[in-house]
Amino acid sequence: MKCPFCGCLDSQVKDSRLTEDNTCIRRRRECPECGSRFTTFERVQLRELTVIKKNGEKARFDRDKLERSLLLAVRKRPVSPERVEKIVTSIQRRLESSGETEIPSRVIGEYAMDALAHLDNVAYVRFASVYKDFCEVSDFEEFVAQIDAMAGGMNKKQEHDED
Repeated sequence: MKCPFCGCLDSQVKDSRLTEDNTCIRRRRECPECGSRFTTFERVQLRELTVIKKNGEKARFDRDKLERSLLLAVRKRPVSPERVEKIVTSIQRRLESSGETEIPSRVIGEYAMDALAHLDNVAYVRFASVYKDFCEVSDFEEFVAQIDAMAGGMNKKQEHDED
């Protein structure tokens, strides 16, 4: 593993342990050249995924990019980073198990929005504002009205079920 500090192509593993959710191995490494320590994570990858962007461009699936965008959406909300990590892992597993190697970015966005809709409404709207490229205040208003309508329908169903 290449040292991120000096670029040395060798490093020594000093400690390995499973993460709390047992989805990856955390390794503490030390560079024999400069003595710096750093952490790496090893995850199971079922297949190499390629994302097809809206403009047709293809890029390698970047788990960290998905995690950063979700963390930005839940910023200052009562959602733990561990919960976001679980969502990212779930989305990645879902994509890998689909059998497809090329995934439209739209699918990833929909999976992320679905997860956020069940997690936190504010994070859901934040993510949607970027994902759906809201340009006007009216775009927000229409989207929030849809959420309210869905929530109202669910509340009415719950009231009816309780009768």
